Amino acid sequence: MTVEHLQELHGLPTFVFPSKGESTELPAAEVVAWSIAASPYSDETEEFTQVFERFLSTVEVAKVRALIIGQWGEPYDNSSDDVVELLVAAKDRLTSLEALFIGDLEAEEAEISWIEQGDVTPVLTAYPRLRELGVRGGTGLRFPAVKHEALRTLTFEAGGLPGEVVRGVVASDLPALEYLEMWWGVEEYGGDATVADLAPLLDGGRFPRLRHLGLRNSEIQDEIAAAVAAAPVVAQLASLDLSLGVLSDAGALALLDGQPLTHLKWIDLHHNFVTEDVANRLRAAWEPAGVEVDLSETGDSWEDGDEIHRYTAVAE
Repeated sequence: MTVEHLQELHGLPTFVFPSKGESTELPAAEVVAWSIAASPYSDETEEFTQVFERFLSTVEVAKVRALIIGQWGEPYDNSSDDVVELLVAAKDRLTSLEALFIGDLEAEEAEISWIEQGDVTPVLTAYPRLRELGVRGGTGLRFPAVKHEALRTLTFEAGGLPGEVVRGVVASDLPALEYLEMWWGVEEYGGDATVADLAPLLDGGRFPRLRHLGLRNSEIQDEIAAAVAAAPVVAQLASLDLSLGVLSDAGALALLDGQPLTHLKWIDLHHNFVTEDVANRLRAAWEPAGVEVDLSETGDSWEDGDEIHRYTAVAE
């Protein structure tokens, strides 16, 4: 799977804030998701701080609703801490901000595991009206438990999501949260979360408005599936996403043998290692009830003697 630049955020199309000296007509501030970046490999000498300040002084930022933060320098040398500080400092100017994504880098700029993040929760404190927060990159990422009344969507894309991030999320007080997506990744790249870390979430009641749960891209996808199969939280969901990982027949059958899932609108299991026979059993159990099921794509694997090695869609 190729991780690419966001084409939209919060229902708004992406507009890349132009480089210094570039003659480009700017759209109205509120109709696009503004993408801001500073590449160290371009001929342009501006650093991210300078680009961001130019953005603040050029655009009618009091009307900006969505902001995408791209490359802020050498991603493996500079964490997002300075970016978070800039965003916090601009809180009295970005007064309409509803959506924020930090780390919109694609593979040509940096592999996902090279993106150095930090503690992103200060932006939630600074922007109490924020409805959507997304982060790409798990290296150095921190998310201590936080309270936020307005956040509806929270997404983490990582080749290795730290367990402390998962624990921080499930310990947070997010009464408006409707959509939660976490890419767990692999232990080799820092993905050391365990199913036990999910317990407060899976037990239900933690996020009363949660309607979508995505626990994706995991090398322990079968364990996650088995836990979800018996989890009380599933009753409140409208959709479930366990895609991009190494789901095999064991995890798929756990879902089939667990609680009924026919109340869900869709279940995404694409990029899996499920045999055709078991896939047909899943479809037969769910599709007649109107559940949309995605079982497409077989993941990459290779055999070493009697051992089969399977890979998540995103790792390095």
